[in-house]
Amino acid sequence: MANIKSAMKRAKTSEGENLRNRMDKSKLKTAVRRFDEALKSGDKEAIETTYVTAVKTVDRSASKGVIHKNAADRKKAQLAKKRNAENN
Repeated sequence: MANIKSAMKRAKTSEGENLRNRMDKSKLKTAVRRFDEALKSGDKEAIETTYVTAVKTVDRSASKGVIHKNAADRKKAQLAKKRNAENN
């Protein structure tokens, strides 16, 4: 543990940020998993709603800095590719 007051504050802040980032990553993975489950079920309406939710979650994670912008773009492209393959 840190001895200097500012280092102690920084450690506490970092701990909170780490928790928030983990929660955001978990939400992201859950949204993507629900989209994949909707794809397996074949329900067109569920696919669309979960796709929109997943893309929003990816964008939100990128804007908060949880994942890199390019990683978010790649993930959205993968989701769109899966959705388009299902529609054809």
